[in-house]
Amino acid sequence: MPGETAKMADDSFYLELSRSPIRFDPVSNVNNVFFDENNRQVFAVRSGGATGVVVKGPDAKTSINFRMEDKGSVISIKFSYDLKILAIQRCYKTVEFMNFGQAVDPVEYSQSCKGKTTKIIGFNWVAINEVVFITDHGLEYYQVIPEKKTLKSIKTYNVSVNWFVYLPESALLLLSSSTLGNVLHPYLFRAGQVFKLPKFEVDLPVVPKPPKLCLLERDVTMAQIYGQVYIIVLRHQPRGPGHASAEVVLYQLQKESPAKKTNVLRLDMSGRFAVNIVDNLIVVHHQASKTSMIFDIKLQGETESDGYVTYHHPVLSPLPIKPFKLRVAGVPTVAGPEVKEINCELYSPNWIVFQPSIIIDAKLGCLWTVCLKLEPLVTMIPDKCRLMDFLLLRRDCKMVILSVCKQMLTPGRQCNLPTIASIFDKLNRVYRSYLEEETAYAQAVEIAQARGTGTPKRPQRSQAVIDQSDMYTHVLSIFVDNKEIKYKFMVAVLVEYIRSLSQFQIPVQHYLYELVINTLVQNNCFYQLHQFLQYHVLSDSKPIACLMLSLESVYPPAHQLALDMLKRLSTANEEIIEVLLSKHQLLTALRFIRSVGIVDTVSARKFLEAAHATEDNMLFYTVFKFFEQRNLRLRANPRFAPGEHCEQYISQFVTTFGEDALTPVVQ
Repeated sequence: MPGETAKMADDSFYLELSRSPIRFDPVSNVNNVFFDENNRQVFAVRSGGATGVVVKGPDAKTSINFRMEDKGSVISIKFSYDLKILAIQRCYKTVEFMNFGQAVDPVEYSQSCKGKTTKIIGFNWVAINEVVFITDHGLEYYQVIPEKKTLKSIKTYNVSVNWFVYLPESALLLLSSSTLGNVLHPYLFRAGQVFKLPKFEVDLPVVPKPPKLCLLERDVTMAQIYGQVYIIVLRHQPRGPGHASAEVVLYQLQKESPAKKTNVLRLDMSGRFAVNIVDNLIVVHHQASKTSMIFDIKLQGETESDGYVTYHHPVLSPLPIKPFKLRVAGVPTVAGPEVKEINCELYSPNWIVFQPSIIIDAKLGCLWTVCLKLEPLVTMIPDKCRLMDFLLLRRDCKMVILSVCKQMLTPGRQCNLPTIASIFDKLNRVYRSYLEEETAYAQAVEIAQARGTGTPKRPQRSQAVIDQSDMYTHVLSIFVDNKEIKYKFMVAVLVEYIRSLSQFQIPVQHYLYELVINTLVQNNCFYQLHQFLQYHVLSDSKPIACLMLSLESVYPPAHQLALDMLKRLSTANEEIIEVLLSKHQLLTALRFIRSVGIVDTVSARKFLEAAHATEDNMLFYTVFKFFEQRNLRLRANPRFAPGEHCEQYISQFVTTFGEDALTPVVQ
């Protein structure tokens, strides 16, 4: 069937391009295209800007059209973070600025770099009104003052520079120096200051003779992965026996010491590569084979370590990105231009990759983001424990995880109990960590309120949390309704989930216990139920006690089990009294209130009403006399106080036993 075929085809890819790419005018003789990684804007500059500059961003706010004077070819063009100042580099000596307030101010102002022989390699905005020029002699850090149309120098660093890369999310600049290009200098920009971090050296597979630049800008990028900043270096191994494949080396940035080599990704391929970061995964695209592979540096398993560096293999075999069709205007017709779909060339030589997850085809005029498809991975990773480890590290994974849990309990696809237990433990370890964070946050808020300080920031969760209500609603309640599953397996799974919650000291919600009890009762497993209660597999709670009371008609001992449970719950005295009175066990109820020391506080009316309802005169007499004695002890008077509303029962007592039967009031 066509629908199923399409779904099967869809399930064969774990990466896809965003379905609605940002479209822009392609590169041509009159149109140049630039990309600004800070604001993720594409600039289409026609005729140097004289016939228009079209800026396309992620949303309407970042999409702008304007014109500017053609002063020559544009090398680089970028807006400030607030989109109020435009910076344009047209030569290697100066950068020009235009103010964008309510309207475009056509008067430009400029800043030249320092030194007669100095060249500007590039520039970056590092804050709202702060810009850094990267020159072949170092960096020049400026404050832009738009009102005065001038720039003020903040700081200058001198270092011989080959090339640079910049990470906007961290305002981190990396400069390459030395003849080989492998000495890297990180600079961190924060609130009008720049911090020079320790430089470090990148290992080279071979050093050419005579020495020349061999670590190139195209082989280095930076990214935030799991909250840490990494410098990612593509390392091409020299050709030869056993050395034909490339690898990706990760250096973790340190504040006080040089960046540390921590991870190596084994590619087992050679040729041209490009790297994206998608959902904390390192995606390596390989042009020759037209495939991509994904690496997860947090995932255990396909790794080896020498004590210093961890070596990783791809999570899965390399696969192509899902084929993509582009809608384009076709032949004009009376009704308007016909729209047709064309297949896009994947892994095109025209592709340019930007961080974290952007691919641009300047000749096609498209900007995509690379997206991870989680659903196909469910069948691609057969080891369910490893699959769960992988999914728990992903964004938007909750429903996929619940689907895996449902699947592992389904006949024909069932996992064994140890695997199920292991998966429950993985889920509940994360659940426990979340509860601890929430408790710590609540305490911090309380302290802040008491001190009158600002509310602390809520911690950001990087992992999905599958709580008890999620498991109950989406997995376990459906599981126990499946008639194909043997009840013993059902009970074993439910008990295993409860065991896992308890192991991580997570209070078990009563509705999970109810699932176990109802499953046992429906299958007449009363002995097992008795044992579960006796050995506290099912913890004491009022809702469970009430459920047990409701089962008395099918299992008479349930009544006593419920009472025992309520007695163990020191906060359940009211419920125990209600249960005993409803069963007309008044003498037991009187003994109970005496045993727990609440004779002075219980409602006499409630007891007298229950005694009267039994139509047992002697029982009514006993209860009445019990409370007369209480009144005498408390108030030195056997009579009931008006607020106790016992008049009806006093009248009934006198009618049945006579006025003389009342305890006399001692004057």
